[in-house]
Amino acid sequence: MANLEKSNVHRVYHDTKYGFPITSDNELFGRLVLEINQAGLSWTTVLNKQENLRKAYAEFNVRKVARFNKQNIEKLLSDSGIIRNKLKINAAIFNAQKIVDIQGEYGSFKSWLDHNHPLLLDDWVELFKKRFKFTGKEITKEFLLSTGYLKGAHEKDCPILGKIIQDGPMWEK
Repeated sequence: MANLEKSNVHRVYHDTKYGFPITSDNELFGRLVLEINQAGLSWTTVLNKQENLRKAYAEFNVRKVARFNKQNIEKLLSDSGIIRNKLKINAAIFNAQKIVDIQGEYGSFKSWLDHNHPLLLDDWVELFKKRFKFTGKEITKEFLLSTGYLKGAHEKDCPILGKIIQDGPMWEK
């Protein structure tokens, strides 16, 4: 990341995270939280707040967030460093609880995603709507693109695509 401008949050995200497969359930959950928080806002806003969101949501620890209570919600609603939207906060907690359920059934959130892969976008959207809150078509699509489950995060001539292909993208499996 030495040659990246650290102030260019889009470039850093594009070159180091967007479309790269994620193996950690906590990081998958974190990406879902970021995508949910983007709804109705610019991606720049979310990227600029991503570290604050990480801290506020217990480093995206699924099990910890699944246990958040009214006190945690009030703390989040008063945290000016994050996106203070009660529906998004409640969705993050609910979704963490659902991921814990999925972990109990499939061993991990990643295993559940892998088990359902590959699906067409509309099938993914239907699956996500059945399990999670605040996961419409655009949020589900961006989550899947950003985590390597759908093809299209990068143009064919993008040099970052070569790095992703080298790591074995999910959409080829």
